[in-house]
Amino acid sequence: MFDFSIVAKWFDNLLRVTCGLGDFWVILIECVLVGLAILLAYALLAIVLIFMERKVCAYFQCRIGPVRVGWWGTLQVLADVLKMLVKEIFVVDKADKLLYYLAPFLVIVASVGTFSFLPWNKGAEILDFNVGIFLVTAISSIGVVGIFIAGWASNNKYSVLSAMRGAVQMISYELSLGLCIISAVILTGTMQISGIVEAQTGPWQWLIFQGHIPAVLAFIVFCVAGNAEANRGPFDLAEAESELTAGYHTEYSGMGFGFYYLAEYLNLFVVSGLAATVFLGGWAPINIGIEGFDTVMNYIPGILWFLGKTFFVVFLLMWIRWTFPRLRVDQILNLEWKFLMPLSLIILVLMTICVAFNWTFTIV
Repeated sequence: MFDFSIVAKWFDNLLRVTCGLGDFWVILIECVLVGLAILLAYALLAIVLIFMERKVCAYFQCRIGPVRVGWWGTLQVLADVLKMLVKEIFVVDKADKLLYYLAPFLVIVASVGTFSFLPWNKGAEILDFNVGIFLVTAISSIGVVGIFIAGWASNNKYSVLSAMRGAVQMISYELSLGLCIISAVILTGTMQISGIVEAQTGPWQWLIFQGHIPAVLAFIVFCVAGNAEANRGPFDLAEAESELTAGYHTEYSGMGFGFYYLAEYLNLFVVSGLAATVFLGGWAPINIGIEGFDTVMNYIPGILWFLGKTFFVVFLLMWIRWTFPRLRVDQILNLEWKFLMPLSLIILVLMTICVAFNWTFTIV
C-alpha cells in the first residue's frame, strides 16, 4: 500500500531546502494548497452525488432521470449550478440580518470541517489528531446551530417550526452515532482516525469482522442514525414540503440556498465516509490470509478502496431514502429514544465485554 506521506515530506523538503523558504512561508503555502484541494474535492463530490441521487431515484421509481443535457444527462448538474449562481439573492424585510447571513456559513463550516478528517489514503489524512473522532463529533454539532439559526432568523413561522424539528432530531440521533463510534474506539483502543484504520489492515480485520455481532449491529445503527443526522429521507421531516414548504431554508435564495443544498449532500458523503472508515476499514484493502489474493488487493490504491466503500454506503443510504415513506415527528423520536438509543447502549456493553474477555475475531 503506497504511503502518501512520502509525497508530502518530499514537497515539504522541496519548499524548505530547494526553494530556501522559512517555516512561515512553507506552512502558508501548504495550508493554501490543502485548502484548495479540500474545496475542489468538496465541489466535485457534490456534483457527483447530486447526479448519482437523481439516477438512483429514477431507478427506484422506474424512470430514466436526466438525459438531455450532456451525455446521459451528465451536464444537468452543472447547468443547475450555473443557474443557482446567477439567481437573485433576496432578504426578508423583518429577518435578523446578521444571523440570516451567518447561518449558511455555519452549516458549510461544519460540513467542511468534518470532511477534512476523512482518511483518503495511507498518509493522506488532512487532519489527524489523537482525539480525531471526538473532534469530528464536536465539529458536526455546529451544523445543528446553523439550521436552528436559519429558521429563527428568517422570521417565518414555517421555518421556525422546521428548525425546531431539525434541531431536536439531529441532537437526538447524535447520541446513537456517538455511542456507535465509542464502541469502535473501545475495540481499536484509539480515538485517532488513522489509528482506527491501521487497526483494520490485517486479514479479516475490518471492524465488522473483528467485532462480529456487536460491530455489525453498530454499523446498522450508525447508518440509520447517520441518515437522520444528514436530514435525509425518511428522516427529512424538517423539509416536509407538504407541511413546511422548503423548511428552515424557505427564505433563502441563490447561494444562500445553495450552501444548504451543498451541505446536505456532503454530509451524506461524510456520514458514509465515517461508516466506511470506522467499520469497513477505510483505505485498508480486504485481506483474507491467502498470499496471492492479498498481494493483488494491496496493489489497489487506498483511495480507490476508500471511495468504493464510501459510495457503497452512499448507495445504501439512498436506497433507504427512496424506499421508505417520510416518518412523523413522534415516530422519529420514538425510534431514537425507545429503540436505537437502548440498542446502542447494549452494543456498547457487548463490545466492552468482547474486548475484556478477548472474544474478538483476529487472525495472527
